[in-house]
Amino acid sequence: MPITVTGAFDDGATYTVQITGRADRPVIGSHRAAALVELHQGEQVALTPTGPMKAVAGDDEGSVLALLREYTNVLEEGGSVPRRVGVPRG
Repeated sequence: MPITVTGAFDDGATYTVQITGRADRPVIGSHRAAALVELHQGEQVALTPTGPMKAVAGDDEGSVLALLREYTNVLEEGGSVPRRVGVPRG
């Protein structure tokens, strides 16, 4: 089951994507979010606030989600992860 993520970039632009778990197309629904994932492929990202670190890979849903959490303001997650609603940063 894909993970659906709704969030916002630092400039306030919002997005909703599905994390697919596919290396050839890690996210669908936002060209900007897809470009962000592509830009950071292979970089280390913390899977949780306290770690562990893992390289971002398109076929690894957890690392893609962690990347979105690190570089955008994730407001809501749904699907195969627990639903989480956040408060936008001010």
